[in-house]
Amino acid sequence: MSETFTKWDAADHLHTPEDMRLYLEACAEEDPDDGSLMRAALHDIARAGNMSELARETGMSREGLYKALSKSGDPTFATVMRIMQALGMKVRITSEGKPSVKHT
Repeated sequence: MSETFTKWDAADHLHTPEDMRLYLEACAEEDPDDGSLMRAALHDIARAGNMSELARETGMSREGLYKALSKSGDPTFATVMRIMQALGMKVRITSEGKPSVKHT
């Protein structure tokens, strides 16, 4: 008896705004400090919804949105913020404790 596998896709499991928020939050916690996991999570969330509508809401083309959120994409902070706003999300800043860089 042979085993069969299917490719798991996070976008197939993101049905509600809460699902998307929790997924993005988890990815933010696990991001390797280069934004790659956050970019990938936004890509999954965008694909789970309506990419064309998200593109309109952000003022980007659909192709531009796909490119910015692709593996080789490097979206600007402004682009990420526009996407977050269009998804109805906000960035919240919290402190993790003592900073590693001193402010003078």
